[in-house]
Amino acid sequence: MTIISIFSRPFNLNRLSQLNTCIYKKNVRFWASHAKFAEHKPIEKIRNIGISAHIDSGKTTLTERILYYTGRIEEMHEVRGRDNVGATMDSMELERQRGITIQSAATYTLWKDHNINIIDTPGHVDFTVEVERALRVLDGAILVLCAVGGVQSQTLTVNRQMHRYNVPCLAFINKLDRMGANPVRVLEQMRTKLRHNTAFIQLPIGLESNCKGIIDLVSQKALYFEGNFGEIVREDDIPKDMKVEADDRRAELIEHLSNVDDNLGELFLNEIKPTEKDLKDAIRRSCLKRKFTPILVGTALKNKGVQPLLDAVLDYLPNPGEVENLAFDESSGDESKKIVLNPTRSNKYPFVGLAFKLEIGKFGQLTYFRCYQGMLKKTDIIYNSRTKKKVRVAKLVRLHSNQMEDVDTIYAGDIFALFGVDCASGDSFTINPKLQLSLESIHVADPVVSMSIQVKNNKDRDKFSKGIARFTKEDPTFHFYYDADSKENIVSGMGELHLEIYSQRLEREYNCQVLLGKPKVAFRETLKTPFNFDYLHKKQSGGQGQYGRVIGILEPLPPEHNTELIFSDETVGMNISKQYIPGVEKGFRIMCQKGYLSGHKLAGLKFRLLDGMQHCVDSSDYAFNLAAQGAMRDAFTQGLWYILEPIMLVEIVAPEEFQGTIIGQVNKKRGIIINTDVNEGWFTINAEIPLNDMFGYIKELRSSTEGKGEFSMEYSRYSPCSSDLQQQLITEHQQSLELERHQKQN
Repeated sequence: MTIISIFSRPFNLNRLSQLNTCIYKKNVRFWASHAKFAEHKPIEKIRNIGISAHIDSGKTTLTERILYYTGRIEEMHEVRGRDNVGATMDSMELERQRGITIQSAATYTLWKDHNINIIDTPGHVDFTVEVERALRVLDGAILVLCAVGGVQSQTLTVNRQMHRYNVPCLAFINKLDRMGANPVRVLEQMRTKLRHNTAFIQLPIGLESNCKGIIDLVSQKALYFEGNFGEIVREDDIPKDMKVEADDRRAELIEHLSNVDDNLGELFLNEIKPTEKDLKDAIRRSCLKRKFTPILVGTALKNKGVQPLLDAVLDYLPNPGEVENLAFDESSGDESKKIVLNPTRSNKYPFVGLAFKLEIGKFGQLTYFRCYQGMLKKTDIIYNSRTKKKVRVAKLVRLHSNQMEDVDTIYAGDIFALFGVDCASGDSFTINPKLQLSLESIHVADPVVSMSIQVKNNKDRDKFSKGIARFTKEDPTFHFYYDADSKENIVSGMGELHLEIYSQRLEREYNCQVLLGKPKVAFRETLKTPFNFDYLHKKQSGGQGQYGRVIGILEPLPPEHNTELIFSDETVGMNISKQYIPGVEKGFRIMCQKGYLSGHKLAGLKFRLLDGMQHCVDSSDYAFNLAAQGAMRDAFTQGLWYILEPIMLVEIVAPEEFQGTIIGQVNKKRGIIINTDVNEGWFTINAEIPLNDMFGYIKELRSSTEGKGEFSMEYSRYSPCSSDLQQQLITEHQQSLELERHQKQN
């Protein structure tokens, strides 16, 4: 019998639970659960899991059911917030309106005396960094698949991320109630597309509108979910019409497990029928080694299959003590030397933690942490391994979506948060500065889409600066910079939706409206053939005049140096005094800021100053500056010029069946294919494509590959653009000059 003394006097929970007053029921439930959460759990009773999947597979709905069945929330709500509430883990207003998860959210709950830390992650590829940093700190994961959609593009991405961080996972085939649900097809896709050794450990009893329950192949029982919200799980015998299928699937499960587990394989070879415990132990051993992925089934929206999934999390996924976490020992001088961290939940080992996510709110920066070793208390002082700065822990909190609960102590395996810590995502912290330990940071992909951004109202510039500073610090895949070539502010991210979301957040959270648009490409102009110049600048208007003469050659540089500007002083004798040479160079570089054909910068030029003349009275640094500018103007009007455009080295990855489509797109964009490679059903194309043709390609690629294609690009070189594009740029420049003249006249 449990007694708690949270109220003014001790209460017997068994007695209180019999009271009919609703408010007492809620109070008892809250305080009892709070007291249980506050207990110090042994590490064997801790689970850190993430819920990941393709967009719209039901991750947030599943999390909502988990929180309800574990007593963490009183009511369940819809993801899209049609009841004006929305799902607990979608705390942002934009998430509830769009019905998608934008930011990963953390919570913790209790199931069968086990503490489960859960991170709900976005499904859209544009917010993939949220999945990256969640999987970096988690010990296990639930891979949710739609029973209709099956293995989709983001499923493949999430699977690669789990492989990168060696995260064991369970597969949960959701949405059995949907029209066209086919879990057997999803099983085959997991084997062929994801290359998983996998098998059902549950079977659905009926599909679509006839979905009644599930069959547990391990315990060989049928489970039915009754009550208003499926909270009552009733066991029964397997239906007679499904007995044969259940036996076949159980035999298939044993066969797949026997291939990767020696203990069960020995029983299989000796034709000994494994017990329920034998099967559970084999599934757990194989799952922890990532050699087997058990498949569970259900429908979160219709409240079926969630409680057995929670049981499977406890049975098959690792606790923090079963995962080997390594840290780099920087004190040894050997950057490759690693030590194994000890996850014992005590103060015998010094605290080591990783900051994996930042949020900046009205109370300052909130930093999400994972504790890998030792324990941390309020008032402790911790040290940043990268900056060597110390921080005093003023407030320790555990997170439940956007709500925070104070705690006094955290232990190895816990996920928690701190206020007032100035750090970056991926920084390591220790309690002893002499340790010099650093954990592996988080993989951050390079942005693939760039757009220009401008403020609608100039009065909002301060708000804009604050918002951009916050978002770039929180999200390492969101970049902002000023492009001096195009005179535009540029934002870069993982996709058009990514940038659109941040523009809407600027408007909602900072009351700052912005406009997004296609940025200008940084074209360049250069000479085709060398130009000999001999220019005299002479001006006399009373008093000291201006006199400077420059003679030399303006040469184009070879293609491998066509982004450079070189000034070469090759004068001999004293025709030009050395004190005037910097003036000549300055005049040359001033004229290189704006070309004659299109107004873009000049590049790939060498200004060779061979000779000249000076006047004993009228020559000056400024006069030779103007002489060099005059020589460049002569080169503009008399020389042969052409326009260069940036060429990007592009790598495209997509399923093999779309190879022909992708090659056609590359050819249409004037791309040159360097090489192709096919591996395990996927192909990779490396090509050189002009940057001007790459804007908006991410949308085109995803639509033509059913969302499965991805690409990355980096600058390669500058190359002459096509004659059509050159003529278009010249025409646009002439029109803009004409417009400027017209405006000046008016």
